[in-house]
Amino acid sequence: MPSAASRFILALPKAELHLHLEGAIEPATLLELRQRHGMDGASLAEVEQLYNCSDFTGFLMAFKDVTGHLRSPEDYELITYRLMERLKSENVLHAEVFVSVGVCLWRKQDFPAIFEGLERGRQRGKKDFGISLLWIFDAVRQFGAEKAGKVFDLAIQFRDRNVVGFGIGGDERQGPPELFKDVYARAADHGLHLTAHAGESAGPESVWGALNLKAERIGHGLTAGQDPELIEQLAQRQVPIEICVTSNLKTGCCPELAQHPVRRYFDEGLMLTLATDDPAMFRTSLVEEYRLVQETFGFSDEHLRELARNSFEASFLPPEKKIEFLNLFDSAATRT
Repeated sequence: MPSAASRFILALPKAELHLHLEGAIEPATLLELRQRHGMDGASLAEVEQLYNCSDFTGFLMAFKDVTGHLRSPEDYELITYRLMERLKSENVLHAEVFVSVGVCLWRKQDFPAIFEGLERGRQRGKKDFGISLLWIFDAVRQFGAEKAGKVFDLAIQFRDRNVVGFGIGGDERQGPPELFKDVYARAADHGLHLTAHAGESAGPESVWGALNLKAERIGHGLTAGQDPELIEQLAQRQVPIEICVTSNLKTGCCPELAQHPVRRYFDEGLMLTLATDDPAMFRTSLVEEYRLVQETFGFSDEHLRELARNSFEASFLPPEKKIEFLNLFDSAATRT
């Protein structure tokens, strides 16, 4: 039977703002895709082995292997629908989901056809589960600025179909933020929201670089605490930080749980949201992330309410929709 703490966390309305579609494919769904495409090694145990990694490079390789199963628009429709089903089970009302468009282009896939599959899955998920979902198109930074520009072009092409933002992920050291100054400026000029993975596998200079790109949210920000001036800036400007505790541990970017800066950041006044990053690959969930910070770092129920409210505040929803969700949250949170 769930504990009182787990029931409280589950009842809390939540949004998730740092979530990779491909990293949310559960092993059972990946097995289904393997069988659909007649791929070898079609047992659940063999599929689960693909998710194992011990460092950040290993994670990138695992992500590459998992995305190799996605061959058709129907595959993308399936994984979107399954993700929304899982979000419903955790009382996640809204999600802003990264799609690795850069990987699709690298694999020379027909992205417009894939996008139709994504939208079919989103529409079915919205109808069946009542989940609000927006897309963020993610470029692979180690592929360089020219390839990122092609991801941006597609974001503009589909901007009026629930594509809300543009971001860069991947290996920070191979693709420092400065390389993407022009593409971020173009994205801003076209009204796209801007986010960036930063301070995950590189130092605080990567976070500074993301801020210089005018990123509105920072993914991870794990190393920001190494620079007191940066922490002061983040707190003063209330730049939302998407915290992914389990992810940081599984990739080895944070050596051990006790060293994670989530509580320090919270106490220093940073605006934090909790997220899973790649929940299936890291064997976690958003409810588990809330439980983890409460049990390990002493976050009270009131603190968790603040983190959950932040997730709606920091979203890229239009103002009127954001107010609607915040009112819904305030009404529900007073009962939990």
